[in-house]
Amino acid sequence: MYDGVKVVLNLDELPTQWYNVLADLPAPLPPPLHPVTKEPCGPPDLMPLFPVALLQQEMSPERYIPIPEELQEAYRRLGRPSPLYRAKRLEEYLDTPAKIYYKREDLSPTGSHKPNTAIAQAYFAMKEGVEQITTETGAGQWGSALSLACALFDIKCRVYMVGVSYDQKPYRRVLMQTYGSEVFRSPSNNTEVGRSVLKENPDHPGSLGLAISEAVEDALNDDKIKYSLGSVLNHVLLHQTIVGQEVKKQFEEIGEYPDMMLGCVGGGSNFAGFFYPFVPDKLKGKDIRFIAVEPKAVPTLTRAPYAYDYGDTGKLAPIVKMYTLGHEFVPPPIHSGGLRYHGDAPSLCLLQKEGILESVAYHQIETFEAGVIFAKTEGIVPAPETNHAIVAVIKEAQKCKKTGEEKVIAFNYSGHGHFDLKGYEEYLAGNLVDYEMPQEQIDKSLEILPKV
Repeated sequence: MYDGVKVVLNLDELPTQWYNVLADLPAPLPPPLHPVTKEPCGPPDLMPLFPVALLQQEMSPERYIPIPEELQEAYRRLGRPSPLYRAKRLEEYLDTPAKIYYKREDLSPTGSHKPNTAIAQAYFAMKEGVEQITTETGAGQWGSALSLACALFDIKCRVYMVGVSYDQKPYRRVLMQTYGSEVFRSPSNNTEVGRSVLKENPDHPGSLGLAISEAVEDALNDDKIKYSLGSVLNHVLLHQTIVGQEVKKQFEEIGEYPDMMLGCVGGGSNFAGFFYPFVPDKLKGKDIRFIAVEPKAVPTLTRAPYAYDYGDTGKLAPIVKMYTLGHEFVPPPIHSGGLRYHGDAPSLCLLQKEGILESVAYHQIETFEAGVIFAKTEGIVPAPETNHAIVAVIKEAQKCKKTGEEKVIAFNYSGHGHFDLKGYEEYLAGNLVDYEMPQEQIDKSLEILPKV
């Protein structure tokens, strides 16, 4: 159904399978390597961390993987399929001939796209008798989603939250605790990795790489605990393709097709889930652009080299090939906490390497400016992460105004900003500071890449 603004799918139109981009990549994906031996990882190497079903999905060559009926019902209960909106008031404000559409992933109970994989990971863990899941979170969107999922499937959850976000976003922590999770400020005294970092720097602001190390350490030390990641890995991006498949159906319903698809990128899950189902069309010659948007403060896709690196600071997780700023990278305390990882999803990075994907970066002040414009025109306050997509959309729409082209622009509205009003307060008060990573800092962080 389409009323000129909102495209809504029926419950029976929910996708029944996930799309696996590994079946269609234009080049082989470099394998993950064991952090100690530096040899390619097999399922036995990863079984201490992940449930078997997720490992099978991680390495599957199949183009489509069925979604269990019980999990489909869980998706429906959480509000799927989600609507696709046309941003008519934003179009009018920009005076652009472009048509702008956005997928409402903020309508989930925790306010972002993250439950799409959280409930899948918790479901498969529950099926295998896992008692507890441990994870990390940056801004708290992933930790909130996994906390909810574990509550739904009666699994204990422990979350290591990046220190600066723990301080900036206290209500995300409260939300996780409300769902029943333990939440630790990372680095913490709960793990050897955390204690060693705090010994050297008691005021360490934390990083996603460090929080991952703490969560992985927990899983490696207890066979009753499994580790869960909210982005980067193949099975995580796989689960998110429920979004892009819905978008395809929604555009078909209104007789449109996007000329470009945009999304913010930290690890890559929300954007990958949004555009991956369209990748086969591009590979067959369809004229469509995929544009990843990141912070200039964490310029992985736009300035970092494509190289093998550890997935975490403590060198406990597998080594993967990606655009990386180095596993010891400590990001500045920007408000887009979900976009501060030192690398990106290997499949996403390969698509950029092969020229299928393009990327841009913006400062945080201009992204908040775009978020305020969106809030005033469309009525909803975006997450700081989502603002990165919005500023790029605005710039593309302004190009259309200059050329007169009626492009169809689509982006993933990955989350709302209700827990991020502190960032807006800082922006409105004129207190935000832009930061662009110096090249010498990038060069220094890359000196410690593993020799493989």
